[in-house]
Amino acid sequence: MSDLTRTPSTPNPEPAEQRSRTRRSIAEKIGDLGQTRIGALLLLIATLAAIIWANVASGSYATLWETHLTVGVGDLQLDFTLHALVNDALMAIFFFTVGLEVRREFAIGELTSWSRAMVPVVAAVAGLAVPALLFVLIAAGSGYEAAWGIVISTDTAFLVGALALIGPRVPGRLRVFLLTLAVVDDIGALSIIALVYTENFNPLPLLVAAAGLAGVYFTRYLRGGRGPVYATLAIIVWLAFLASGVHPTLAGVAIALLVPVYRPDRRDVEHALDLARTFRQSPNTQYARAAANSLRESISINERLQSAYAPYVAYVILPLFALANAGVVLSPEILAGAMTSALTWGIVVGLVVGKFLGVFGSAAILRLLRLGEFGPGLTLDRIAGGAALCGIGFTISLFIVDLAIDDPAAQNQARVGVLAASVLAFIIATVIFRVSDAVHPDVDSGQTLMRRVDPQRDHVFGAADAPFTIVEYGDFQCGFCLKASGSIQEVHDQLGDRLRYVWRHAPLTTVHPNALAGAEAAEAASLQGKFFDFERGLFADQENQRPSDIIRLARELGLDVPKFERDLMSAEVTGRVQDDMLDAEAMGITSVPTLFINGRRHTGPYDAQSLIRALEQSEQEPQPAAPAR
Repeated sequence: MSDLTRTPSTPNPEPAEQRSRTRRSIAEKIGDLGQTRIGALLLLIATLAAIIWANVASGSYATLWETHLTVGVGDLQLDFTLHALVNDALMAIFFFTVGLEVRREFAIGELTSWSRAMVPVVAAVAGLAVPALLFVLIAAGSGYEAAWGIVISTDTAFLVGALALIGPRVPGRLRVFLLTLAVVDDIGALSIIALVYTENFNPLPLLVAAAGLAGVYFTRYLRGGRGPVYATLAIIVWLAFLASGVHPTLAGVAIALLVPVYRPDRRDVEHALDLARTFRQSPNTQYARAAANSLRESISINERLQSAYAPYVAYVILPLFALANAGVVLSPEILAGAMTSALTWGIVVGLVVGKFLGVFGSAAILRLLRLGEFGPGLTLDRIAGGAALCGIGFTISLFIVDLAIDDPAAQNQARVGVLAASVLAFIIATVIFRVSDAVHPDVDSGQTLMRRVDPQRDHVFGAADAPFTIVEYGDFQCGFCLKASGSIQEVHDQLGDRLRYVWRHAPLTTVHPNALAGAEAAEAASLQGKFFDFERGLFADQENQRPSDIIRLARELGLDVPKFERDLMSAEVTGRVQDDMLDAEAMGITSVPTLFINGRRHTGPYDAQSLIRALEQSEQEPQPAAPAR
């Protein structure tokens, strides 16, 4: 066997020093929930404000939203109520951001790999079908069976915000599951709006829309000035959808699906950084413009637009939508009517019971049949809590109420059902998560390796039947991981084939800016059978791991560089690293190196002799089973 690293063992650093440098939660890299929490809070405040306003001064509430606005030139005029402006125009921007996310997930996200996406996709489809079926069964004979679209969709903003408030301590993998499910859920809801709730269809304007969409596609090839062109074409497409009878919000989705998305090219990013350094050395407007343009162009238009529009959608558009649509009058007569209304009960049962049965039931069946990937932390009790949260249908449910029901009294009953279902879903999810935490306290969290070593998946050095196993969660830019690798090499020198060593990724990107790139590069190298060779190269030169350095190392190792660069951009590589990071989060790993000796977390020094003593001691103890719930 070749050496694990080229680096000899060095003394183990003081634990306090290590903790002071690396005490950063890996959960921070999974995503910042601040914007989501604030957006969900504003949505809730706007909902309560709408209900209070509609009940205290119902006349002024209705009068305001029925105010007419006229926009146009000469004989070409558009007449909107303020309510229609919110629902038809501003919500087109909301659906545009939904379309951007759908496009991204299919291009470079979770939906690129069927094995990774299978569980949330199946759960989402069942979560669309079961609620609709229950609604139709309960609402049969009411005359509103066609309003089944109200119960099909989950409100992503409330879902993620609620998960952040009441979810389990380490919700990373559950959050990925629910976000992937929400994307598929949105696809289903948008398709149903287009196919079921379109009236007075006129196909001729869609020819104009098709020409505009073609223009949107080819705009990517312009060298500059793309923003005004996109904006102009978007308005034309929106007007064409409006004239065709297809709900104009779907124009936002159609445009978003044509906006290019790609992973940042590392060499483009490095070129942008070089320009930024040039500007710092010689500040002038030319270098500033070049550096800014280069940085901007290194990120796909899709992701730039998501970042640009997300605050407006979260802080303005969705709260305005709630204010305009959630104003249900809660008079004794209306509440009494809702209590006996098959429409109201169909919505409540469809969202609360149907979503839970569809999502949880399908996931439980897949788990029983051992189909799809359930990573550590994605347990059935946590899926149950997430499935209950899926009953919060708010935004698109209220949106479809306006499309599917014409009678104002029935609309009020439907809105009561949507609001009641959302409150019930939140309460039930809270109870499930609290009971789960009480029944399964995480007393052993992080002390036992949650995912068993799998030679088909893991990067394993040593004999498969070795009696001793060290699993390391590490970071290629971490100096302590470098020292640990030297210690492990000494252990291997003494134990030989009795030791099996496994590397898993836990890059601390808040401390080491190139750590994630190094992890992905090692995964790309592993696709050509060179993982440990690449690992040694990264450890040998920790200070130089920029994109050009990574490509140079690949060339020195004799890799197929064009294939290596393609693999660097692949969802398979990024997904593999993210899986390890989610595993680390589930075990509460916040510093590296974190070592597991025969399945148990190692504490204390990690010099060679300490590791050998820990291995020999573990031989006398029963090997722990991987946690399962």
